Formats: sequence, C-alpha cells, structure tokens
Amino acid sequence: MTEEFHRIRRLPPYVFAEVNAAKAAARSHGEDIIDLGMGNPDSRPPEHVIQKLIETTSSPRVHGYSVSRGITGLRKALANYYQRRFNVTLDPEKEVIATLGSKEGLANLASAITSPGDTILVPNPSYPIHQFGFIIAGAAVRSIPAKPDEDMLRALDRAVRHSVPKPTALIVNFPSNPTAYLADLDFYKEVVAFARREHIWILSDLAYAELYYGDLVPPSILQVPGAKDVAVEFTSMSKTYSMAGWRIGFAAGNPQLISALTRIKSYLDYGAFTPIQVAATAALNGPQDYVDQIRQLYKERRDVLIKGLHAAGWNVPSPEGSMFAWAPIPELFKELGSVGFSKLLLKEAKVAVAPGLGFGEYGEGFVRIGLVENTQRLRQACRSIKTFMNQYANSQKPVSEKVL
Repeated sequence: MTEEFHRIRRLPPYVFAEVNAAKAAARSHGEDIIDLGMGNPDSRPPEHVIQKLIETTSSPRVHGYSVSRGITGLRKALANYYQRRFNVTLDPEKEVIATLGSKEGLANLASAITSPGDTILVPNPSYPIHQFGFIIAGAAVRSIPAKPDEDMLRALDRAVRHSVPKPTALIVNFPSNPTAYLADLDFYKEVVAFARREHIWILSDLAYAELYYGDLVPPSILQVPGAKDVAVEFTSMSKTYSMAGWRIGFAAGNPQLISALTRIKSYLDYGAFTPIQVAATAALNGPQDYVDQIRQLYKERRDVLIKGLHAAGWNVPSPEGSMFAWAPIPELFKELGSVGFSKLLLKEAKVAVAPGLGFGEYGEGFVRIGLVENTQRLRQACRSIKTFMNQYANSQKPVSEKVL
C-alpha cells in the first residue's frame, strides 16, 4: 500500500509550489508582497451581472441541481456571442456546452477522447492543463513550438511522420498563456487544413479572446471553413468579465466532441449553480461596454509595467494580447533558472512572478508577469525591481555566490 498511484506518478512536483510557499511565508511575517504570479483578475464583474445573481438567488426554485451541459439560455447566449463577434453560426443544442471554467472542460474532454498511449501535440511552453489533462488521461505528449509560425507548422508535419502512434489531437492557444503570442486567421487555415488531412482533432483555447492591444483582433479557429469538422474551442467568462471565481466557461464546435464532453460530464457534475448561469447569460446578452473597459484597463497596466521594467534595465517585450508579460530572465540572473530567480525576486523585491519552468521545459529562462494589480502597485513593483537589480549589478560577487 506504499506505492504511489499510477496517474499521480505521472504528475511532476508542482513547480509553482516553491514560490507559493515562499510567498505565504513572507505574508505570514507581515511583508507586503505584490503578487503578479497568478492570472487572477482583481476587478469587479459588471454591476448588472452581480445584481442578476442576487435577484436570481432569491428565487426558491433555483437552489436544486442544475443542468450539466448548461441551461438553454446560457448556451444560446454563447451562440449569439459567436455570431456577433466571429460571424460563426452555432447550434446551441449540438455545438455548445457550458463548463465549470475552460480548465475543467479541457481536462474532461481529454479524458473523454483519450486512450492510453495516444500521442497528443501540445505547444511548449503552455498552460499546464493543456498537457497534463491528457497525461492524466493516459496519453503521451509530444511538444511542439509555441509560436504560430512556420516552425510550428513544420513541427506538426514531423510529428505526424515520426510519432508512434500517430497523433490524435492538437492543442492551440492564442492569445497564449503564458507567451502572449497571437495567431491570425491565415495561420488557423493552415492548422485546420493539416488536421483535416491527417484526421487529427483540434482543441483551441480562446480564453483571452477579448484581451488584445494592437491591430490584430484575435479570431476564432471556427471562422475557418470546415473547422467544425475537426475542432472544438474553449472560451471563458473569467477574464472577459472578471468572473474567474464563478467558474463558467464553454466548449463550442464539432458536434461529436461536444457530445463526448456532454456525456462524460453527465456522470461527473450537475453544472454550475443556476443563478451563476443566469448571471453569465446576462453578461453575454447585456451591454458590452465593460469588455472595452477591461481591455483598456489591462492595456494601461501593460504600458505602465513595460515602461517601468525597461527603466529598471529589464528588457521585457510588450505583449499584444492576454493579461501577461512573458519576460526573459535578465542576463545577470540567468544561471539561477526561473524558479531560483522567482524566489530571489520575491525575497529581495517583494514581487511574486510565475517561474517559466512551470509551463514546460521550454519555459525555462523566462518568468510570467500578470497584469493583476493596479497601476500604482505596478509602479511600486517596478521601483522595487529596479532597486533589486541595481543592488546585484553593483555587487562584485557572482549572483549565485551572493544568493548562497
């Protein structure tokens, strides 16, 4: 009885745990930590959504079991969103399902469609559930480049020719967590053509669809003609409407994949609390000025953060989408690795970030910085980082020796 369970053995130690433990210890000693490590929105959801939740909760009829695949009105609201945002027509009965956040949907669909030993193609670095949802289900993961360019397309071709067994599914995620890469519709056309030719499923994670700051407005893969033959797409209320804790997301697209997810979820849950589903419906169907405001909020934070980090001597690229900056570790600290650098930054600058190694081996050498504090706190973080970097730059000892 001492042997570890098979699926648990396949999960490595949680990389973020070390930084989280150090953060908790610092806070327990009364230290003011600016936490930019987790993509946890700090804004309040739209007021009319909150009021709809309160109003619906007062009804005596809504406190029983709900509907696992989502109430009809919510599925129709998601279909309407796709119609007005992407000009994509969805059947709310066969091509849409509500999930308990996109993370749950991705994991359960992985379980539904995976046989032990299947090969799955996953960008590296990427959000952990993209690979570990399939690993938990018994698959083997083959890493592909994370940037939506010719290198990724060539890697897909190599994977088909050299993987045994042949890959059965592909994950794409743009705007990307953690890298903030964006893909255009031409790239999606190439991916869909590849998947249709090779009979491979596509799972697209579009959780950050509304967080973009440049000329490229993120498209949906479902805009590509024929995409619904092979693709399903996950979206979420978490970032667009600051409803992360409400746990409402969606899968939309291929009817066979939606049916598989519907069936497996019917054994696992009764859906989100009905008032939350009703309030989420109000968010999707109601005025959308909040979405523009939240986009502008993150853009302002992005500009403050990137300007402040550059002033500190840390050359971090400005993200064109998502709510993260993907930051290469400064040259002076590269030998520490992403976990060591994150722990040192927390200790010395009182700023928490996410080590890149937590997003895959090719995330090493980077940290992810979330735009999840107000501009005043971001400026404070940048000042602290500047002081921290100057302190080590002026030291005569190597960083590794000074840390020890």
